Order: sequence, then C-alpha cells, then structure tokens
Amino acid sequence: MTQRLPPSLTPLDVALAALLNALTPLAPVELPLTEAADCIAAEAPLLAAWPPHDLAATDGWALRANDLVGASAYSPLPLTTAPTWVDAGDAMPAGCDCVLDADAVEVSGPLAQVLAEGVPGQGVRRAGSDIAAGATAAAEGRPVGPADLLLASVAAMDRLSVRRPRLRIVNVPGATATTQLIAGIACGAGLDVNTHQAATRDEASIADALDAAACDLLLIVGGSGVGRRDAAVTALARRGAVIAHGIALAPGRTAAVGRLGQVPVIVLPGSPDHALAVWLTLVLPVVDHLSARRPRRQVRLPLARKIASSVGIAEVALLAEEHHAWMPLAVGEWPLHAIARADAWLLIPASHEGFAAGTPVDAYLMRA
Repeated sequence: MTQRLPPSLTPLDVALAALLNALTPLAPVELPLTEAADCIAAEAPLLAAWPPHDLAATDGWALRANDLVGASAYSPLPLTTAPTWVDAGDAMPAGCDCVLDADAVEVSGPLAQVLAEGVPGQGVRRAGSDIAAGATAAAEGRPVGPADLLLASVAAMDRLSVRRPRLRIVNVPGATATTQLIAGIACGAGLDVNTHQAATRDEASIADALDAAACDLLLIVGGSGVGRRDAAVTALARRGAVIAHGIALAPGRTAAVGRLGQVPVIVLPGSPDHALAVWLTLVLPVVDHLSARRPRRQVRLPLARKIASSVGIAEVALLAEEHHAWMPLAVGEWPLHAIARADAWLLIPASHEGFAAGTPVDAYLMRA
C-alpha cells in the first residue's frame, strides 16, 4: 500500500535549522565514572603526573646500571652492599635506576654477586610515563571512552564533568519495537533516557504523555502519518507547536518537528527504517548541539558502485565497507537486513542526483 504523506514537505536543512534555533549547549554536570561513559566530556581538569615517582615494573633486584658494567655469568661482579628486592609497583629505592631478574643476582649469606649488566630504565616505570603532568582525563567535546575512564581512575578521580542530555521518549502504541531500537541507540550515545508509554493511540492520550518538565529533548515514536490512527502530530499541536510536518527526507518523510515550551520535539515515524533515518539526520545534530560535541568523524572511501538519487529530496544511503570501499546497501528505503549489515551512512543532499562508482565520499560510521 502506498504511504500517504503530508500535503507539503519541508526541506531537511530548514527543519534542522528550526530545531537548532535559539538552542544552547547544556551546562556541564559531574557524574560518577560508572555513569560518565559515552557522555560528552566538558571542562576536563588537568591531571598530575602518574606515576608520581619511578616504580618497579617487574619483580627483581633494584640496582644502579653504572655499577654493573662488565658483569656477566663468566665474570660475576661482587656487590659491596646487599641489593634491594622490589615487587612490581614498589617505589624504586634512592639511587637505583634498573631492575634485574631474580636469576641475575646470586645471594649466598651476606655475599651477593651480579651475573648480568643492566641499562638505565630497565624494569622501571618512569615518573609521568603513564600520565604526563597537565594531561586531561578526557578530550573536551569528545565522548568519554574506556581509556578516558582508566586515566581518570588511575588519577584517583571519582567523577567527570560531562554534558548528558535528558531524553524523553513517548512510545505510541504500535511502535514498541522501534521505540526499543531508538532507546537502545540513545543509551549507547550517553543520553539519560526516560521512556513513557502513551495509554492509547488517540490524540488525548498522546498529549497526556507529553512532558517537557524534566527533559532537554522530546521524541514521539509512532503516529506521525496522516492515517485515521495517526495522532502524534495533532497531540503535539495541542500541547505545543508544530514547526513542520513532512520532511523532504527518504526514508522519514512523515516525520515532524516542533517545540513544547523551549524543548525541541521530533516526531519519528513508527517504521524502524524511517525512525532510524530521522534519528541520524535530525535527532543526532540536536543531541550534538546540546552536548557541545565536536564534529563527528567521517570516513572517506570510494564507492564500489554508483548511487542514484532523486533531486528535490534528501536521501540517506546505508553503506558497508568491502575491500576498502563503500558498498551501497540501500538508498531511500531500507530493508531490515540492510540496517543490520550497515557500517556507515551517507546523506545525499536534495540537490544531488547521486554519485558515480569510484567517487570518494565521506560517510558517518553507524557505531561512532
């Protein structure tokens, strides 16, 4: 059955500009390390050097390399004083700059002799070698990753300053699978996600579920079409303002954007492919703006085959990396198996007719 569309379509860039208008980045919040993963780092403090002093990197005998010149199994070097044994992680004794293996020193009563030479720094973790003085635990404007959390933990930090948008998702009955998809992606992107179920699919029930009091971005999933049971857009108009219904985007034509008070609202179609396309092209830019995120990284590869596109509507292509090239999987309409296989996505502007095979294109990774 042909999908019914709103009577007019708003260009994608116009809809996005309306959403971002007067929108400012959120104030940073401090979160425990366990909650900061994938959030966008903000105001990262400078760290002290780690380790603060030289440490033994291995178990063995702590010695001074210059005292061991010429030592070998054939010419043992007697020591005038007993060497110090250190375990990995112990502070290096004063005057010692290397650690020899246990079998490199023979100890018999009060006598000790060395059977091998050493070099300065052997078996030693130098002061500041793991974390240089003045480094930061996370790069401002970038997602907090496992390595950032490791640095913060080693530096004895228990909290990080981040920006974490609060996202409220209203699930319209009939769109549960799509809501679960979007909520899972949002959690993986570091958002604070709250999902609410509308009681029924009618306008009043959806309107009752709209609440901007405790969120920075509101999504309504489902009910965005023009059918008899599609009431999400009229519910938004009842409680707030509809800026545009019908976006010149494929997939995702029946999406809508608006505001509830000062909170931006995006109505996602109930179909998973349409909702995902709207998430990538409209929701993510809003999230990035709220988070003060640095531009997302794109990967440039040549196209393995041509992509044809219709002028007048922005289309999103799903791509898979094959033999150091982008292989188009789907354009405009996405079967679920293409979504599952996709490594990246490419936005084809409304002014383009597509790209020829071999053309290098910059694509966004699906799992950035």
